[in-house]
Amino acid sequence: MGQPTNFYETVELMCEKDPRYKPDSYDFVLQALNSTQKKLSRAGHISGQELLEGLRESALKQFGPMAKTVLNYWGIHTTVDFGNIVFLMIEYKLLSRTEQDSLKDFENVYDFDSAFKHTVTDIVI
Repeated sequence: MGQPTNFYETVELMCEKDPRYKPDSYDFVLQALNSTQKKLSRAGHISGQELLEGLRESALKQFGPMAKTVLNYWGIHTTVDFGNIVFLMIEYKLLSRTEQDSLKDFENVYDFDSAFKHTVTDIVI
């Protein structure tokens, strides 16, 4: 494969070089990032914690009680996995970062078992 020309070709290349996460995980992170920016009325940078909360809300909204199962299938088991995906996307120039951004921003932010218990009150529509 030559130079990737679009998001999906870049993700395919990323998954070939680092197979920890399934391709759908990258698309999900990008969609959750966009949703979180809209919810926060911010077009630019959001923090790791803001993104993690948006990822949690998006997973519960899209997948309901299957959220943790879907994320686990994609290779995502902890909040740092989301961070790894974000930083891989930065490495491949799909996202950008500030000097203050760090993978540590994604470490142990919430427990997956607690965060992905699905209840109707958890979902804000």
